[in-house]
Amino acid sequence: MAMEAREIEALIKESFPNAEVKIDDLAGDGNHYAATVIAEEFRGLNRVKQHQMVYAALKGKMDGAHGELHALALTTKAPE
Repeated sequence: MAMEAREIEALIKESFPNAEVKIDDLAGDGNHYAATVIAEEFRGLNRVKQHQMVYAALKGKMDGAHGELHALALTTKAPE
């Protein structure tokens, strides 16, 4: 089951309302996306923790073979 970019963005924005979020569909199949998330909540955290926070915001949509989202390449950082 595929997801739309706007759905991914909405889930991320629920957890990070003031974040700058950009979603790119990498393969045109609704399963392979790249996301850039710039959020103040990431300040002082390492990339692993930042990515864990984004995955948590997706509320299980990437969980194993039954997830709606197959691949998400993440770029995360705090605002400059």
